[in-house]
Amino acid sequence: MRIALLARNANLYSHQRLLEAAEQRGHEIEHINTLKCYMNITSHRPELRYQGRNLTGFDAVIPRIGASITFYGLAVLRQFEM
Repeated sequence: MRIALLARNANLYSHQRLLEAAEQRGHEIEHINTLKCYMNITSHRPELRYQGRNLTGFDAVIPRIGASITFYGLAVLRQFEM
């Protein structure tokens, strides 16, 4: 299973444990910094981009969005549904 961990800081203990547990169970997991994602909503097909590439093909997304970026984090999360 291909999983995205949507979080700001990959170095937090809880995020490290999630990454380790997913890898131990044979999943492919990738940390995605929420604030470094950007959305291209001007086209006919909305895109979510991170580090210059399109974020597609994830089977699951684990949102770890803090209170300080709730509005933007939820907007990013909604793009995974499209």
